[in-house]
Amino acid sequence: MLAEAIIKHNLSYSFVEYDGIRNWINYISPDVVMPCRNTEVADIRKMYIREKEKLKQELAKISNRVCLTSDCWTSSTSEGYICLTAQFVDENWRLNCKILNFCQWNIEKKVFSITLDNATANDSLQTILKGHLNLQNSLVCDGEFFHVRCSAHILNLIVQEGLKAAIDSLIAIRESVKHVRGSDGRMQKFEQCVKQVGIETNLGLRLDVVTRWNSTYLMLESALPYEKVFSSLHLHDRNYTHCPTFDQWRRAEKICEVLEPFHEITNLISGSSYPTSNLYFMQIWRIECMLKEKLNNEDKVIKDMASKMHEKFEKYWKQYSVVLAFGAILDPRMKLQFLSFCYSKLDSISTQKKISLVKNKLYELFDHYTNKQNVVSASSTIRTTPSEARRKPKGFKVFNEFKAFENETVSSNGKSELDLYLEEPKLDYEKFQDMDVFMYWKDYSKRYPELSIMARDVLSIPITTVSSESSFSIGGRVLTKYRSCIHHENVQTLVATRNWLHGFSQTDENEDVKTTFPQVDSDMLHEVLDTP
Repeated sequence: MLAEAIIKHNLSYSFVEYDGIRNWINYISPDVVMPCRNTEVADIRKMYIREKEKLKQELAKISNRVCLTSDCWTSSTSEGYICLTAQFVDENWRLNCKILNFCQWNIEKKVFSITLDNATANDSLQTILKGHLNLQNSLVCDGEFFHVRCSAHILNLIVQEGLKAAIDSLIAIRESVKHVRGSDGRMQKFEQCVKQVGIETNLGLRLDVVTRWNSTYLMLESALPYEKVFSSLHLHDRNYTHCPTFDQWRRAEKICEVLEPFHEITNLISGSSYPTSNLYFMQIWRIECMLKEKLNNEDKVIKDMASKMHEKFEKYWKQYSVVLAFGAILDPRMKLQFLSFCYSKLDSISTQKKISLVKNKLYELFDHYTNKQNVVSASSTIRTTPSEARRKPKGFKVFNEFKAFENETVSSNGKSELDLYLEEPKLDYEKFQDMDVFMYWKDYSKRYPELSIMARDVLSIPITTVSSESSFSIGGRVLTKYRSCIHHENVQTLVATRNWLHGFSQTDENEDVKTTFPQVDSDMLHEVLDTP
């Protein structure tokens, strides 16, 4: 329990040797002998090895594949760390996200995809890794669907490009917020102006981080209700020289309106506790529709902003990722009909061509799963000995013949599991808005045994690197400037074991403390949006 407490609350190993802690324990019970620091290091290492073995056994049991994501982090001591995170569906059809290291996991035959950001080094990494795995025939469809780009990073690049066109309004509001938050005296003056103007809101001012576009949106959202307050402050404070003009405030409102859907989409696709690959197609389509609409905006700045964003969109998302389009098809509320609708809204002429491409690739992927099952079935038949056959219960041969009859019936109809699934009417999205997609495939796993395994793999694909980024959030609390000499193996032990026992959740004492007014800028929710 002491070892688990150290892991959970990010305590130092030497915690057990603090005089105050030992005196307190001795006061409670003089018979208790507190372990030394080295004993705790050994105990935590044992827990790490035990939990690691549990996870290895769990990965060995599952019949589906594992989707990976990876990212790099530079600690406060300027040491570089790389983290590999696995996302998979367990035997109970729950989505799991676990930290791994690069060796001794025996999953090289089970890798489906890897999600990386857009750094050039990552392109080289996936090429080399794909080459090694292909030598072992480990990848599906020769690795055609192996590499997935982080959607949140691409979204960041798109929005950052658009914000360049509206820099004047942003600078005025940013400097205004920075001025107010510059000292306690200014904050008090601002509070007095709030009372004079008569604004009733508990929303505090937030200062953005230039490299995080979503923090810029939050800054605008928090500043807009205080437009009259800033004007009042300008009259009372001679040192305040950056008060935005009326036109700049109106433009800021339009910028905030443009960014709001992007903020919602980022929050949605950055989840790691629920499937996101089935959400990808709809959200990317929404982004393209919004950008095309804004291209005809009357405001020149907003029009230029949309133009720059659309140009960046075309660079990265001109062709929607095919494997992630499969996620929408394997969502029973969407299927191919939804893709047809989206494509027709963008370009009705090329709709059929795009649908045919996606459908052909989908069947190509499904063929891999059906062939795999047939190979397994055939190999198990060859290994059965006469003595084993004699031990089969009576009637076993009849059931074998019955199974063969069922297979012949399906093949004679010319319909596979995928055909039958696609022909079934899709579910009503309004009625099943909160449906757990994995539970659907769990319920239909007996009806679609091969297709359900494929669905587990496709729907497990993380479309962002948030899970790897989250592991570095844990690492940042383990390795600090006050705890900078800890060995890198111990960092891995603490971070990985913490994740295996408690996931990526933070304990209450690690959450940022917020003031009532103005609100202190907490860590932005999605550090994944840092510009590489």
